[in-house]
Parts: sequence; structure tokens; C-alpha cells
Amino acid sequence: MYQERGNAAPMVEAVERALAEYPARWELICVDDGSTDGTVEALRAEAQRRDGRVRVIELRRNFGQTTAMQAGIDAARGDLVATLDGDLQNDPADIPRMVQELYERDLDLLCGWRRKRHDNLLRKIPSRIANRLIGRITGVRIHDYGCSLKIYRTEVLRRIRLFGEMHRFIPVWFASATAPARIGETVVNHRPRERGVSKYGIGRTMRVLLDLLTAFFFLHYRTRPGHFFGAIGVFIGALGSAIMAWLLVVKFGFGEDIGNRPLFFVGILFLVASLQLLTTGVLAELVARTFFGFARNHPYTIGRETPDSAPAWTDASQDPPARDGNEHSGAR
Repeated sequence: MYQERGNAAPMVEAVERALAEYPARWELICVDDGSTDGTVEALRAEAQRRDGRVRVIELRRNFGQTTAMQAGIDAARGDLVATLDGDLQNDPADIPRMVQELYERDLDLLCGWRRKRHDNLLRKIPSRIANRLIGRITGVRIHDYGCSLKIYRTEVLRRIRLFGEMHRFIPVWFASATAPARIGETVVNHRPRERGVSKYGIGRTMRVLLDLLTAFFFLHYRTRPGHFFGAIGVFIGALGSAIMAWLLVVKFGFGEDIGNRPLFFVGILFLVASLQLLTTGVLAELVARTFFGFARNHPYTIGRETPDSAPAWTDASQDPPARDGNEHSGAR
């Protein structure tokens, strides 16, 4: 949540109502992304009234939605994780049905599809364009990448890390950790915003396009970046070599001067660029091996967590839930 003081208490109450009949144990993790309007104080008050079921994580500054989501995912302790925005446009009442559907369809990720969106055109049009573009480029085709309401199996979710604006590309990242057939979607309720101000606008389009390029690179070349840079370098090097070979024929075969020809400088530029790309590919391979060889670092810092020492489960007298998929245990 970011600058959502008016939605803090209603959101917690809505989640409690939605999960009142839920058969397994659950907890609500609220991540305050550096709000300055009193959001975190309102969340702490809700957490104190609910005796450990609500946990509040306060980030030291505004890191952005993706990093805030990663902070909540890192704090989650159950077999399932459900994510949703704190503005109450996502309906928490959909969560139990989505959990049941995830198990019935044997999925690792179930995405919400806001078929009837209650947003203005400045949000709808860029979103529709982005959804089609992402599906075409990545090959992971769902209708609504931007819906935050999703249900994940934690064991698969732990294999990926979110950064930048990558919360829009979670299904793409999941496709690198599980089979695309285990990623599904279902129609969910979408409600108009009643309190607060939207943090999204047309300006996010360029960031989405840049992150789409990053997603494409990581999806196909994360473990072999040398192939990406090397292929481009070899192609440009071949063009440069062909140009220089032709100029060699012109120089010694036809006796013409090539020193002032633009093509001569283009050939030199291609050869230098090829060398740089090949070198970059080698360095990228070294960086990739170093990255995968060390533990992952967190892209955020936490100021405090409320409560400071949360119980392992809401009812500490009970054993931890079984990790059997049929138990629906430990869902968030």
C-alpha cells in the first residue's frame, strides 16, 4: 500500500470477511511502501486489534510496487500466496474460489482477469496494448497481465525474483520456472476506486516497454547471455568483413582509392562494434556465472515489522499445516 490511509481499515476488514469461512489458517501481510499520509499507522492499529493475524511491513522509503510485492512474498510463510492491491479495486472475496480453482486445475499460478474493468481510458487502452504485446513477444498468452490478484504456489514463487517494474511480467517469469500449462487465469470482480488517488498514468508505458525487453532477454538468455551478444556481434562482424573484403578488391583489383569512401569507415565501425559485442558477451557470461553462484540479495530495507515477533501461525497450539496440496493449507 502507498498513500492509502483511507483504504487501510476497509481493506483489512474486507479480507477478514472474505476468509471468514476459509477452512485453513491464513495471515494478511500488509506492505507499506514508504507512505507519508499515515497509512502505516492505520495498518498498525488494525494489526493490534487482530492479535497477530495481520502483519505490517514498513519499507524505509518508496521502493515501488514490484519491490514492495517482493518484500511481502519474502515474508510469507504458507504454501500459497495471494497478492492484491491495497486500493480495494481487487475483490478479496475472489480469493477462496481462486484457491479452490488452483487446486482443481493443478496450477502453479492462477491470474485474475478483470474482464469488466472500472478504470478510465488512460488506463484501459495502454493496458490492452501492453497485454497483447507482452503475449506476442513472450509467448505467454493471458488476457490481463496487470491484475495484481493472483494465487501462487510458494515453492515455485521462491524461484523467481521481482525487480524494476516486473510485477507486470510475473506470468512470464513463472514460465521460466514451471510449464506454461500450469499457468492459468480466471475472471475476477473489479471494482471502482472509492478512496484515494490512482498512482498509475500514461507515463508508465515507456517503462513497460523497456521492462518487456528485459523480460524477453531474461526469459531466453538469462543463463547464456553470451549467445545474445555473440550472435549480434558475429552478424555485424560478418557485415564488416564483407565490406572490407569488397573494398580490398576495389583497392587492389581496380586500383581505386578507398581512403575517403564512407563505406570504408562503416566497415571499420562494424568490425569495432563486433569486437565490443563479443567482449560484452564474454563478460556477461562471467557475470551470469557469478550471479548464479552466490546467494540472492534483497532489493529493499525494512524499517520495522508489526508485530515484531509474529507467531508462526495464528493458532500456535496447532501443528504447522500439512504440505499436502489437498489440505489447502497455509494460504495467504
